[in-house]
Amino acid sequence: MASTFTPLGIEKMATGENAGTWGTKTNTNLDIIEQISGGFIQKSIAGGAQTTALAVSDGSTGAELAHRMIEFTGSITGNQIVTIPNDVQNFYILKNSTSGAYTVQFKYATGTGDSFTYSATTKTTKIIFASGNPDTTNPNMIEIQTGGDVVDDTSPQLGGNLDTNSFMIDFDDAHGIRDENGNEQLIFETTSSAVNHIDITNAATGGGAQIGAVGGDSNLNLRLRPKGTGNIEVLGADNPGEIQLNCEQNSHGIKLRSPAHSSSQSYTLIFPTGNVTADRFLKVSSVTGSGTTGVGQLSFAEVSGGTSWQAVKTSGFTAVAGEGYFCNTTSAAFTATLPGSASIGDEISFIDYAGTFDTNNLTIGRNSHNIQGSAADLTVSTERAGFTLVYVDSTQGWLLKDK
Repeated sequence: MASTFTPLGIEKMATGENAGTWGTKTNTNLDIIEQISGGFIQKSIAGGAQTTALAVSDGSTGAELAHRMIEFTGSITGNQIVTIPNDVQNFYILKNSTSGAYTVQFKYATGTGDSFTYSATTKTTKIIFASGNPDTTNPNMIEIQTGGDVVDDTSPQLGGNLDTNSFMIDFDDAHGIRDENGNEQLIFETTSSAVNHIDITNAATGGGAQIGAVGGDSNLNLRLRPKGTGNIEVLGADNPGEIQLNCEQNSHGIKLRSPAHSSSQSYTLIFPTGNVTADRFLKVSSVTGSGTTGVGQLSFAEVSGGTSWQAVKTSGFTAVAGEGYFCNTTSAAFTATLPGSASIGDEISFIDYAGTFDTNNLTIGRNSHNIQGSAADLTVSTERAGFTLVYVDSTQGWLLKDK
């Protein structure tokens, strides 16, 4: 009875056969088994679209399909198919080292069983089980999932926490982290030759988590940037939103806090546009809109005594809130025009400098505001008169503080 061979080329000798050569043939079989267990071969599949059958060599080593690892090489200019006989059953480690953006399919020679295919851009190593038996009509190629190649896996999942082992995670520009629904949650943008970055620090009980600016420069700003006309918000929790400005040792700090929810306030305060000067305070000089959503323009107002007295006036002028005026009507009567805009509490003072208001009157021009609740200018004809007007609202306008 003649010898038979397995699908991978191992010789199965019949009783009484091959007298005197059993040792040689057995050694060859052992070599084939070793080759199947851990052998490596490179197989060129260069060229255009084609089907390449891996060869088997009965009773000798070197058979292409009788290796554990097969590396496909060569420049391919079309999609490739690599086949093995339907009765082969083996684990294969396949490496796609071809060049060219074409697919490489690994399958059985015939039948409709599952195959394995490298995509046109996948150049990785895979473990494949060629199932062979029990169905040699339509045997399947089964990919063995391992820790995996993240590049090739379009939806990789971790089985536990990711430990970077003192290494970094590199992000491409304008890429980052998505949430479980696939929506962008954190995007990183790159700067050429960057030396500064953000540092995020957690905290123990009683401490606050920290976001800081760190890097190569000695002094760094930390920037927050809204989009379009959006704002930077400090959210409230058990208390209204609050900003604390600490000392340089972070042991003391002052706070700016929003009004409580019950007040329903959403007003805006705009800082002064003028230069800061000594001995002045912030006041709301004008308001756009009204109610809880009003927009107040802050300005610097004089502090000393509440009134900033000006040089003697001898002709018409426009008064400014917070100022006082010595008015000399000796030569002729004239008009002092009130400001075009006014806020509650604004005060303006006037004094008869030469005692001539009785002969040459001083007129206070209302400039669209009421005076004493009347839409009329105020004529002052009392000698040595001295008085202060204070603004209250659009109904009463300017009221006499001193009569």
